Amino acid sequence: MKFLLPIDGSRAALAAVRHLLQLRLAGLDASCVLVNVQEPATLYEVVVAQDPETINAIKRDAGADMLEQAEAMLGGAGVNYESEVAAGTPATLVLELLENYGCDAVLVGSHDLGEVTMALLHRSPVPVTLVRVPDLDAEAADQAA
Repeated sequence: MKFLLPIDGSRAALAAVRHLLQLRLAGLDASCVLVNVQEPATLYEVVVAQDPETINAIKRDAGADMLEQAEAMLGGAGVNYESEVAAGTPATLVLELLENYGCDAVLVGSHDLGEVTMALLHRSPVPVTLVRVPDLDAEAADQAA
């Protein structure tokens, strides 16, 4: 089974990665596609940079940084994954990437029901699982014990 995981560098996105790892520990043969979608360049960025390739390089680097921790978690656990940084309208591109990679399901952290999550919930052709983010207070209590 192939999962799509939108990664934005948040705790919620990493909670989705941890959930995938738990599914694998439970015996599910799963691989995944990590995607980070960078917003299109703003007018300010275009005026200041004056070079589209500079803007693209900065956005690729920013996206790669956001994917780094998720890639390390999956690689350390021996999970097969692909990753992609794309630039454009996030909600639209995530849905396109979902179909382009032939994913069977989506795992997304439930930190908020932003534009990407709402687009997935309403327009995804495959099941979408919202992964609850562990409560910070509960995590702190567990670590203190």
